[in-house]
Amino acid sequence: MSVQSDFFSQSEAQGQKLRIAVLIPCYNEEVTIGQVISEFQAALPDARIYVYDNNSKDNTVAIARQHGAVVRQERRQGKGNVIRRMFADINADFYVLVDGDATYEAAAASQMVQLAYDQSLDMVTGLRVSDRQAAYRFGHILGNRVLTNLVRIMFGQGVKDMLSGYRVFSNRFVKSFPALSSGFETETEFTVHALKLCMPVGEVETAYIERPEGSTSKLNTYRDGVRILFTIISLVRCERPLLFFGVFSLLFFMLGMTLVSRSCWNLLKPVMCHACQQRFWQQGSSFCRLFPSFVGLFWIVSRWIVWKNAG
Repeated sequence: MSVQSDFFSQSEAQGQKLRIAVLIPCYNEEVTIGQVISEFQAALPDARIYVYDNNSKDNTVAIARQHGAVVRQERRQGKGNVIRRMFADINADFYVLVDGDATYEAAAASQMVQLAYDQSLDMVTGLRVSDRQAAYRFGHILGNRVLTNLVRIMFGQGVKDMLSGYRVFSNRFVKSFPALSSGFETETEFTVHALKLCMPVGEVETAYIERPEGSTSKLNTYRDGVRILFTIISLVRCERPLLFFGVFSLLFFMLGMTLVSRSCWNLLKPVMCHACQQRFWQQGSSFCRLFPSFVGLFWIVSRWIVWKNAG
């Protein structure tokens, strides 16, 4: 008996049948979308496959319909916008999110759903494993590790592959996810959302291959990397305000100490204007040190007030 049929049998024995939705955001993927749909139909034959087209200018929509997928459209450009629409529209027990570029291993989907079902996990990430340089270039590996480790430092231990586009979510995760980003930064939001709410998460190693010939990536390494970095900074400001503003307080403190040292040196000079300058820099540096702390404290109190009013 397969893994998938095993957990379906368990759920049916309990008087319910699991609803699994495969979500595929697409933009100009006519070369690969048919293959992706067919592979997930084989891996999860009882799942319903949704293709959300994001203003494709090729035959993505027609090919997806020919292969039996439910095709819908999102006019606002960007992967984050598509995912926001998917999560709002579709109700299921488990959601399998995968890119439409045929780089992920569809056969691993049943194992990922099985893990989420058995251990009641809210997110299972497909941990990309590849020995093909064309599939996973060194620059992408390095950038992924840097950004993933940055999030782990700021928010605690989480997934090892933060930017993976292959995930399984519970209904609880999907319906609580804020979906603020419009582009590829949404993968970062997935991880931070799970860590912030202390959701149980897991990982499954999956093969990762290069795009087939004729298929082009929509990811811009430098532009999207910078956007992801700024997303992390913004999330730290919102979710860890004491840490965020504390860092700035420390920087201004160091700056203030430098200025105070300079002013102390000026005290040794007999010229009166230097003494005035010393007082000025002391007062200014004190304000610079304290101001970010007050801003951070105000941010914490305001968020607490909003939380109390919402409750």
